[in-house]
Amino acid sequence: MKLLVVSGGMLLSPSVYAEEGATLFEAKCAACHVTTRPSDKSTLVAPPVMGVMRHVKMTYGTKEEAVKFVTEYALNPQASKAVCMPQKIKRFGLMPSQKGNVSKEELQTIASWMYDNFPPSGFRGKGNVKEQGGQASKGR
Repeated sequence: MKLLVVSGGMLLSPSVYAEEGATLFEAKCAACHVTTRPSDKSTLVAPPVMGVMRHVKMTYGTKEEAVKFVTEYALNPQASKAVCMPQKIKRFGLMPSQKGNVSKEELQTIASWMYDNFPPSGFRGKGNVKEQGGQASKGR
């Protein structure tokens, strides 16, 4: 069994690590980002995580790059770095910085869990993405 070392030198199995990611997401992110397709979109305060991760994965080719982006973006969000469609920023505004609300290490755990679990298999987003030289563009 592969073990992962996390802060504090603790060894965790992948299933415990995934559980920690889900727990941290629920505590730190779920107040704004839902994990299921909402039936009533008027109640949303931020884009659902499945759409967010669809755009992250279309923009960043590896899990390592995606986790780094999510971690850095959550702490220092900037419109120029956003990967969502422009109309999402218009609707929801720019994500507020999460500095002081979540640590970099927690964000890395959350982002890794999000990468492994979203979007769910068979998910089809509605945003348009332009292809440029084999790479998905950020839609800006």
